[in-house]
Amino acid sequence: MNEINWLSIVLAALVPMVFGMIYYSKLLFGKAWMASIGMTEEKQKSANMPVMMGISLVMSVLIALFMLNICNGEGQEGQFDSFKHGAFHGVLISILFVIPIFISNGLFEQKSWKNMLINGLYWMITLAAMGAIVDGMNHWAGGGGM
Repeated sequence: MNEINWLSIVLAALVPMVFGMIYYSKLLFGKAWMASIGMTEEKQKSANMPVMMGISLVMSVLIALFMLNICNGEGQEGQFDSFKHGAFHGVLISILFVIPIFISNGLFEQKSWKNMLINGLYWMITLAAMGAIVDGMNHWAGGGGM
């Protein structure tokens, strides 16, 4: 790949924040997640949100660049340049890398299985979407990039 479609990186970097607002809302898994770590609304309100969101955005950009690199490795050009291929990589990375890390850390931190599964599923969905965006948009005729 000669040129990066930076719009795909920006969009992919926003995915964890947008998905997180929905996924961890009280309408979906927010209450269960808060209960699984003993989080209270008072403690949640005391967080420094600008710092947390800023650092999270930087980390999301790094993840988007990683996903682009993984989705566009050697031998993955041509028929593999698609939204579906990128989503596959996101799911595969989650199953083989992210979820095992969450479970290993979670066991030592004595987190509940509910917490580990909530977080693991969130990252599987998120990485699938990020991979789809960066792989699909970096090879889409109207999307810049190559």
